[in-house]
Amino acid sequence: MATTRIMPLHIGKGRTESRAISDIIDYVANPQKTDNGKLITGYGWDSRDGHPAPPPPADAEFLLAKRQYIAATGRVRGADDVIAYHVRQSFKPGEITPEEANRLGVEFAKRFTKGNHAFVVCTHIDKSHVHNHIIWSSVSLEYDRKFRNFWGSTRAVRRLSDTICIENGLSIVENPKPHGKSYNKWLGDQAKPSHREQLRVMIDRALEQKPADFDALLKLLTEMGCEVSRRGKAIRLKAPGWKNVARMDDKLGAGYSEAEIRAVLAGEKQHTPRKNSVVQPEPTKVNLLVDIQAKLQAGKGAGYARWAKVFNLKQMAQTMNYLSENNLLEYAVLEEKAAAATAHHNDLSAQIKAAEKRMAEIAVLRTHIVNYAKTRETYVAYRKAGYSRKFREEHEEEILLHQAAKNAFDEMDVKKLPKVKELQTEYAKLLEEKKKTYAEYRRSREEMRELLTAKANVDRVLKMEVEQDVEKEKDHGQR
Repeated sequence: MATTRIMPLHIGKGRTESRAISDIIDYVANPQKTDNGKLITGYGWDSRDGHPAPPPPADAEFLLAKRQYIAATGRVRGADDVIAYHVRQSFKPGEITPEEANRLGVEFAKRFTKGNHAFVVCTHIDKSHVHNHIIWSSVSLEYDRKFRNFWGSTRAVRRLSDTICIENGLSIVENPKPHGKSYNKWLGDQAKPSHREQLRVMIDRALEQKPADFDALLKLLTEMGCEVSRRGKAIRLKAPGWKNVARMDDKLGAGYSEAEIRAVLAGEKQHTPRKNSVVQPEPTKVNLLVDIQAKLQAGKGAGYARWAKVFNLKQMAQTMNYLSENNLLEYAVLEEKAAAATAHHNDLSAQIKAAEKRMAEIAVLRTHIVNYAKTRETYVAYRKAGYSRKFREEHEEEILLHQAAKNAFDEMDVKKLPKVKELQTEYAKLLEEKKKTYAEYRRSREEMRELLTAKANVDRVLKMEVEQDVEKEKDHGQR
C-alpha cells in the first residue's frame, strides 16, 4: 500500500465553503471512477455509523459540521481555514478487489480519526491500480473541536496504512520516498530505453545471427516485431510499443546507418555494439521486506497454519514498519546491528556494575577508616597494657571495631589509608558517571530489545519457510 501525506483542503480565495467542499467531493465521487457510486462509503452522518453514502450527504454533513462548530465556538477563519483533510491509498495491481480496498480505506479512516470525524471513502477503479480517496471533516462529530494536523503526520499515516496492509497480507512500499515516483518504482517501473536504443539492440541481435545480406537482416528485424518500411531512399524502423518511426541513418547512431550496416554485411567493416545502447537497471539487492512479504503471501500450508496460530500478524506489521523506518532491509545488516546493540548494552551494564562495586568498596572502606581513627588511641592503650583482659573487657566494643577495620584493610590490600575526603570525591564522581551511563543504558536496552524482537520475528518467518519445505518433502515421501 502506498500512501501520501495528509493534504489539508482550504477554502481558498474566490470560493465559498460549499463550493470548496463540493469541488473535491465531485472529483472523488465520480460515478465513472467508483462503479456508479457502489464503491463509496460514508461515516458520521445521520445514524453515525458506516454505510454507503452518495456525495450530497457528504457535502451537507461537512458544511453543517462547519457551521455548527462556528455556532458553538464562535471561531471564524478566513480563506486559510481547513475544511477537510485528504489522503490517498494505492494498492498493488491484482492484489485486492475494489470492495476490499474500500473496506480497508474505511478501517484506516476510523482508526486514524478514532471515529471522531465524519468521512467518506471513494475507491477508484479507473487506473490499473485500485486506489482510495479518503476525505474527513476537519470538525469533530460533537462540533466542539477540529482536527489538528500535526508534526510527523505523514509518517503516522504511512505507519497506520502499512500496518493495516500487512495485517491483511498485502504489499507495502518497502522504501518510500517523500515525493515523486515511489509508487511507480514499487510497481517495478524502470527507466525504459529510448526508441533508438531499442532499435540498436534489435540490430545487434540480428547481426549476431549472421544474415546473408541486408534484406535478410530486415527480415530478422521483422520477425522480432520491428516494423520495417521504406520511404524514398530511407529505411524506416519502428520498434514494438512505439508510435513514431525512426530512419536508419546517422541519427540512429554511429555504426547503425544503412550504409554502415551494409558495409558490415559485406565484410568491409567490423561492427561494434554500443555497450550502453540500453540503460541497464542496477541489480536489485535482496530486500528483507520484500522477502518477508513474499513468504507471508506464499502458500498457506500446514506449516503456515501452525505458525499463524502462535504468531500475531499485528506484531509482524510492527516489525516491518520498524525495519522500513530504520532502513534494515538486509538480514545481514539486521543481524549485525542486533549483535552490536547487544554488545554495547552489555558493555554499559559491565560499566555500571564496576562502578557500583567500587562505590560499595568505598562505602565500606570509609566506614572502617572512620572507625579506625576513632578507636586508634584506645587500641594503643590496650597494647601498652599488655593486652590486659580487664582492659579489653572495659573497652571491648572499641577494640572489636579497631580489629575489624584492620582485618578489612588487609583483605582489601590497603597499604596506605586514603583520606576520607578523597574517597568522598571519588564516590561522588562515580555516582555522577553512573547516572549518565544509566541513562544511556536504558536507551541501549530499548534499542537492543527492539532489534532482537525484530530479528526474532524475522527468524520465525524464515523458519516457517524451512518447516514448509520439510513438510513438502514428507508429503512427497508418502506418495
